[in-house]
Amino acid sequence: MTAEQEAVETARALASKKAEDVKIYDVRGISGLTDYYVAATGSAAPHLKALAAEVQDSARAAGIAPGRVCGEPDSGWIVIDRLDVVVHVFSPEARAYYALEKLWADARQVAF
Repeated sequence: MTAEQEAVETARALASKKAEDVKIYDVRGISGLTDYYVAATGSAAPHLKALAAEVQDSARAAGIAPGRVCGEPDSGWIVIDRLDVVVHVFSPEARAYYALEKLWADARQVAF
């Protein structure tokens, strides 16, 4: 599975759990940290926890290492680092405050 396919599958998994405003950014050549960022918004801490769990479960089901998880649902921001794909799951407030998409304004968005 390519990194782009992994990002698309991750976005689909998030959407299946009712994540809002799911976006995939191709940051190859823009970021030295990863190839793709996936960003999604959850409605509340329990929803963030469920979204992060779904990302890990879908990775395992696809034979992909689930990655490292940083952050807590109550903080409003969970990051899942799978090297080629980094997933950010935000509360609406945290996503608006940190506005990470501004960093990736030049990145190509990937449809899924």
